[in-house]
Amino acid sequence: LKNCRGISNVFVLSAAILALFFIAGCSAGDNLDNESEGYGMMHEMMVAQQIEARGITNSNVLAAMRKVERHLFVPEHLQHLAYGDHPLPIGEGQTISQPYIVALMTLVIEPDENMKVLEIGTGSGYQAAILAELCKSVYSVEIVEVLGKRAKSILADLYDNVFVKTGDGYQGWSEHAPFDAVIVTCSPTHVPKPLVEQLVEGGKIVIPVDENGAQELVLLVKKDGEMVRKNIIPVRFVPMVDGSGDTY
Repeated sequence: LKNCRGISNVFVLSAAILALFFIAGCSAGDNLDNESEGYGMMHEMMVAQQIEARGITNSNVLAAMRKVERHLFVPEHLQHLAYGDHPLPIGEGQTISQPYIVALMTLVIEPDENMKVLEIGTGSGYQAAILAELCKSVYSVEIVEVLGKRAKSILADLYDNVFVKTGDGYQGWSEHAPFDAVIVTCSPTHVPKPLVEQLVEGGKIVIPVDENGAQELVLLVKKDGEMVRKNIIPVRFVPMVDGSGDTY
């Protein structure tokens, strides 16, 4: 009888330990669910208030903006700010763009499932992810090696139609040209000639251009080998948040 009681006590103790592990596991799972739900609410508010409310109604672009989780593309300590109406630092002096600008630049090229797009300035990888949802293939070039490697790793886990390399984006990616569209996320003083040469006839380049101390978001359409320009909007300054409560 003494041995039986000992065995019984062992079973009771084991059951108690298992129960504690189960409760702890459920608690951790609940926290993850709550966190995901919190991001989901902020994500939806971002699309509704920052993008739809500003006049972007293209259903495909909105669907892509709703699907791609922006917090995955920012440093962990800034993820709680990922769905705000502002850029965020991603390291190396670079930023992830304001969500509205990402949506607008995507809209302007009129993406479709047959397009091959070149992106200059991979940065966080967020713009490439949005394009991957809408286009056949995306080729992205980042000049800062550490950012290119990080974005490539994130995107590789999510998409098989995005290709990232480190290099001078102003030279394009000639091995995979021609491209149906080019998105340039940095702001040069002129449109690099290789990007024009690597664009199909009728293709589009969307690019923020510095002129007289101001930036203008510009659409260029290739017609008979020449680029026809249309100004989209002035690119106004949006303060960047760094997570400490400071803005820049």
